[in-house]
Amino acid sequence: MRISRLRLLGFKSFVEPMELVIEPGLTGVVGPNGCGKSNLLEALRWVMGETSHKSMRAAAMDDVIFSGTSTRPQRASAEVTMFLDNTDRQAPAEYNGSDVLEITRRIERDAGSAYRINGREVRARDVKVLFEDAATGARSPALVRQGQIGEIVNAKPEQRRRILEDAAGIAGLHTRRHEAELRLKAAEGNMERLSDVLGQLQSQAESLKRQARQARRYKDISGEIRSAEALLLHLSWQEAQTSVATEEHNLTDAMARLGTATEAESKAFNDEVRLAESLPPLRQAEAEKAAILARFKIEQDNLDREAERAASRSKELEARVKQLETDIARETGFITEAKDTLVRLDADLAAIHEAESNAVVEEDNARKDVAAAEEKRIATDAHFAEITHKAADARAKLRSLETALGERKDIVQRITKQLLTLDTQIREITEKAPDAERIAAVSERGHELAQEITEIEAQAVAAEEASKTAQMDARARRDDAARVRLAANAFSTERETIAKLLAPANDGDFPPVVDDIRISPGYETALGAALGDDLEAPITPEASIHWRRMEVSIEDQALPADAEPLVMHAEAPPELARRLRQIGVVARADGARLQPHLKPGQRLVSREGDLWRWDGFVAAADGVTPAAQRLAHKNRLLELDRKAAEVLAAAKETIDAERAAADIATKADAEERRLRQLWREKQTELAQIRQQLTVMEKSARESETRLAAVAAQRGRADEDLTAAQARHVEIEAHIVTMSQGEDLEPQLKAAQADAEAARKRVAEARVALGGIERDRQIRAERIRHANAEITRWKGRQASAEDQLTNLQGRLAKPRPSLRHLPACRRRSPPSAKRCFLNFRASRPNVRMRPMH
Repeated sequence: MRISRLRLLGFKSFVEPMELVIEPGLTGVVGPNGCGKSNLLEALRWVMGETSHKSMRAAAMDDVIFSGTSTRPQRASAEVTMFLDNTDRQAPAEYNGSDVLEITRRIERDAGSAYRINGREVRARDVKVLFEDAATGARSPALVRQGQIGEIVNAKPEQRRRILEDAAGIAGLHTRRHEAELRLKAAEGNMERLSDVLGQLQSQAESLKRQARQARRYKDISGEIRSAEALLLHLSWQEAQTSVATEEHNLTDAMARLGTATEAESKAFNDEVRLAESLPPLRQAEAEKAAILARFKIEQDNLDREAERAASRSKELEARVKQLETDIARETGFITEAKDTLVRLDADLAAIHEAESNAVVEEDNARKDVAAAEEKRIATDAHFAEITHKAADARAKLRSLETALGERKDIVQRITKQLLTLDTQIREITEKAPDAERIAAVSERGHELAQEITEIEAQAVAAEEASKTAQMDARARRDDAARVRLAANAFSTERETIAKLLAPANDGDFPPVVDDIRISPGYETALGAALGDDLEAPITPEASIHWRRMEVSIEDQALPADAEPLVMHAEAPPELARRLRQIGVVARADGARLQPHLKPGQRLVSREGDLWRWDGFVAAADGVTPAAQRLAHKNRLLELDRKAAEVLAAAKETIDAERAAADIATKADAEERRLRQLWREKQTELAQIRQQLTVMEKSARESETRLAAVAAQRGRADEDLTAAQARHVEIEAHIVTMSQGEDLEPQLKAAQADAEAARKRVAEARVALGGIERDRQIRAERIRHANAEITRWKGRQASAEDQLTNLQGRLAKPRPSLRHLPACRRRSPPSAKRCFLNFRASRPNVRMRPMH
């Protein structure tokens, strides 16, 4: 297939219909920037099924529709049509019947796209597969856009696979395989779901079986329960009947006892009324005495509680006196202790101040000792660092040389192994390199196949021309035969219709005589007007109404001279012969004139259907009767049979010619398909040969490249081995030279001992100084603590003296109450109450609990 034309309408900048003709060879579009050259490539990709609006340089797919300018309105749709030349019949089978394929994609705003192939709507997938089978498509590398060459050069191998698949023409197979895989996965999913459903149905069946068993058991048990319940109800009914009889007897006895009890109740009620009249005075006396008794009891309870509270108050005052005496003794002890502690703290503070004055001199001497020791340490550390640095440099150089020596040994061994591996690779590459003779043989076979394909293609072209000629001839013959068949079918259809009309309504009735009459064309209406309904009567004697043959010796009267007997134009059974001889056919204008000349039984008719009878009866033509129509149909049926025979006889040659042309076209088409199939097979074989040759040449080139690379790598390895061996000898010489140099270890040990001794002396001096400083800090803390203790104890002494004065004042208050309360408790309740009241009045400041 080859693109021959591209038609655009409303696509991007192509607002007017535009058609781009792509002739064989090279077709180019030249123009300045912004003229729409890239829009043509995008139109090709769009009609091939591109779905990404970004690839169309648009924010949405609707942006490919012409959006309008200041002078032109926007369009509502866009359409691109691609014309493919399919004369080689390379398209899929469903589209391979046309020489040109029209692939159209149309988009409307907010409505999406629609695809058509040769005017028939298809899916986007069908268009995609069509172009993939042709080794192209919207994403095909064959459509080169800006920057695509750089992408292909920098692409990864898996990304270049698309190019190779397009070149091999298998991109459509991948799409079909993907669809098949999706269908298989869907089928597998359906199978799994079916298995799950079967499992569920089996479990449901088992559950239903269990439920059925339970239902049967429930039914049986329910029957037993109903029987038992019926028996129980019967027994209960019998027991209830017995209980009813018993209770009725008991009710009779209870009613008798109720009468007796009612009588006794009335007597008791009379006694109660009599006694109730004497009860109120007694209740009044009882209430007064009860009130007096209650007041005495309340007064006694109040006095008892007041005595208890007085005793409790006495105990409370005694406890308070003891507590106050205890507090006074404690505060007196605090004052004595504070005075002793203050004397002791004054002595300790004087001793601390004396020790602090002596510690100042000791701290100055200790600081001088620390400075001298520090100077000695700095000098010894500098000497030790110098010796250590020299020894470390020597050891580091020696270790570096030893490490480098080991690395060089490893490098020499690695390069030696690498040389052995490269030699092995050179031998393998040489052995696996393809044979030049085989490559030449495959190339020669490819040339032969190319020549055969050229010859087959020429034969196929000739066969195609012959097939086209035969098909054109066959189509012409087929059209002629179709016209002949159409005419025959028209005759056959009309004949079948008339035959159905002439078919008897009921096969079991007697056939009417009209079916046995043959009338000349044009006389059907005259016969129908002359006989009328008599034509429906049969000639069968068994019928109640029928025509009977009459043998009459007397000669019938002759018709008027201008009348033509109707029997001359009809073939009828003998039963109608006499009737038909007495019917004359005349012109319409002569009927009234000849009617007076008719003899009894005679009648005249016109071909239009007018009737004149001998007795003066006249009937004008009022249409065609059913019998006349039936006779006309029979005549038409005979005429159709005659014409159909003539048409079929004339069409036999045309049909034979059509069959012969069809056979020739079929053979030519078969020969063309055979040659095309042979051409495709040779093409496939040639492609395989070329692929094999390409693989062999590629293998040869790869072998040469790999051999050159391995040889170059081996040369570099030889150079690296020589350099590594020379460096190995040099490092060994350096190690020997350093081993014979000056030994710095004794000097390092002596310097290290001096430095450690100096550090020890510095540490000892700092320890001594730190001890003196800590002692001074401790003494300062003790002085601060002693001053705080002196202040605290002085405050505590003053507080204790104040508390002692307060406690002595509080102790003087409860003593009089405590002496007076025991005398009141020893009296009788009335006198005790009065004593407590007098005491409370004379001692208003003494707090006591109230008496209730």
